[in-house]
Amino acid sequence: NKRNVLNMKRLTALLAKIFQVSESEINDNTSPENTEKWDSFNTLNLVTELENEFKVQLRFDEIVAIKSVKDIKETLVRHNINLEEK
Repeated sequence: NKRNVLNMKRLTALLAKIFQVSESEINDNTSPENTEKWDSFNTLNLVTELENEFKVQLRFDEIVAIKSVKDIKETLVRHNINLEEK
């Protein structure tokens, strides 16, 4: 599905921009533990950018549960943003 692939590309580009890494470094395991720029300030940037880019409103409990890119993807899927690359 082209829209799904596009959504995944948008997410990867957004994450790479916020965390100042190349898109090739972004994967499901990308997290604050292995990404220098993933700090509390950039977590706030991340939430704002995700909400703007994907037109979603994240709840506080969803935000605090985000510990990796995999968590971000699962959260977006719960908001009906399909990211499957199949």
